[in-house]
Amino acid sequence: MDVTNSPDQHRYEARIDGELAGFAEYRTTDRLVTFVHTEVLAEFEGRGVGSGLVRVALDDVRATGRQVRAVCPFVKGYIERHPGEYRDLVESA
Repeated sequence: MDVTNSPDQHRYEARIDGELAGFAEYRTTDRLVTFVHTEVLAEFEGRGVGSGLVRVALDDVRATGRQVRAVCPFVKGYIERHPGEYRDLVESA
């Protein structure tokens, strides 16, 4: 699976053998990336696409020095399941 940022479409995209398998939509500011929706296409469900996609997206956000706001329930749940790795990225109040 390849995951890339597609800033023109405001989303990270996961592709398997070149075919779109899922995406995580976001909005950005100078200091924050807000994940608003994650979707895995039906034919790719159950193959770890969502988790792999979110992991790469969060690692990429970390590399930019921004924080994360997880409006999307999938991204929020992923962070909650991996607090040691990603809790520090969550937007400070």
